[in-house]
Amino acid sequence: MTDPKTRKLFVTLHLIFAGLLAPAFLLLAITGGNYLLGNKGSFEKTPIALSQGASLDFKSSSLEDDVRKFLLDNDIDHDFEYVKNRGTTIQLRPTSRKYIEMTQSVEGLKASWVEPSLQAGFMELHKGHGPKLFKTYQKLVALGLIGVVFGGILVGLMAPAYRRRTIISTALGVLIFVVLVVFA
Repeated sequence: MTDPKTRKLFVTLHLIFAGLLAPAFLLLAITGGNYLLGNKGSFEKTPIALSQGASLDFKSSSLEDDVRKFLLDNDIDHDFEYVKNRGTTIQLRPTSRKYIEMTQSVEGLKASWVEPSLQAGFMELHKGHGPKLFKTYQKLVALGLIGVVFGGILVGLMAPAYRRRTIISTALGVLIFVVLVVFA
């Protein structure tokens, strides 16, 4: 028999963490659901006029510093946290809000302002392309989600009235997950 005070403490902690993490869970559920339903959002691109012969070496070991100098030299006011290099294209992240994308081609360097729609911006957050502080928050949310799930199962197992339902629903959830992963 589980001590009622211990169970009450676990229930309270479970509810507090679930409440604190609810906004992040909703962001993931809403953006992910919209994305899977075909609403991926959109990105509006606006070309940026660059000086004649403008260039950047995307293979440079000092690319981030080179980009900052390039923006300064071209009077482009943009604050970014880091550079995502995709070979011939770089993005100045975070991409959850208006950002700059640069592409190297045979015609030379091209740059554009890219503004995500609300859904696309939230999806960028969902994918971990937001500000570094938000990415740290997402890591904590991931750990918290694991705690909330296992905490909820533990609370259900601790209460005799809910033990059987907890075991059945958890087993059914695991079974559905495994069947879909293996056979879908």
